[in-house]
Amino acid sequence: MPRTIVVLPTYDEAENLPLIVPQILEQSPDLEVLVVDDNSPDGTGKLADDLVAASSRVHVLHRANKQGLGAAYRAGIAHALLLGADQVIQMDADFSHPPDQIPVLLFEIESHDVVLGSRYLHGITVVNWPIERILISWFGNQYARRATGLPISDMTGGFRCVRRSLLESIRFERIKADGYAFQIEMNFRFVRAGATIKEIPFFFVDRTRGESKLSWQIGLEALWIVWWLRISQALGRL
Repeated sequence: MPRTIVVLPTYDEAENLPLIVPQILEQSPDLEVLVVDDNSPDGTGKLADDLVAASSRVHVLHRANKQGLGAAYRAGIAHALLLGADQVIQMDADFSHPPDQIPVLLFEIESHDVVLGSRYLHGITVVNWPIERILISWFGNQYARRATGLPISDMTGGFRCVRRSLLESIRFERIKADGYAFQIEMNFRFVRAGATIKEIPFFFVDRTRGESKLSWQIGLEALWIVWWLRISQALGRL
């Protein structure tokens, strides 16, 4: 079986981490989890160490401070590849990305280069968000799709499974964007590389424990990154 590592960035996820890691591991005996903790002040890093001590299928990467989601994913993906991952799953630690959908990702990745979880493939499958946040997200995705011309329904989603060969071919370590913009740039590079892409629908449920780490700066970055990508591609600088 291909070696699959789930990269799980964390910052102040002490309430969620001990619950979600066992649920991820239950989905397949071949799955491993890599927790990427940005020195969480609530003790998430110590909980990750406890999980490592309890299971050889759990790994942890401790980072000195909070540097953003994009930086955490770059470091986590690089470490997963060093561990020998054949494919990498990205997901959030707050249960907004359901562990029970991982088997679907694993099934579809057998015949595709990347599988993307989508909140907007068949309508809007978002639960517990206020209507204004849903509208901002939906229109933001429409804006990103039109600006980039990418045939992807959920441009800013962070639930995906990617083959090692694709990650290496797009040179993921060069991605500078963070937050939503990181997801947009990843998708842009996937399409540009000619990857075979499959989107699957899932129900995105807003967190019930802990606090969101998103900010207006992250949303603003997503607005301009689409034009930077188009210009960089035109100039041959991607």
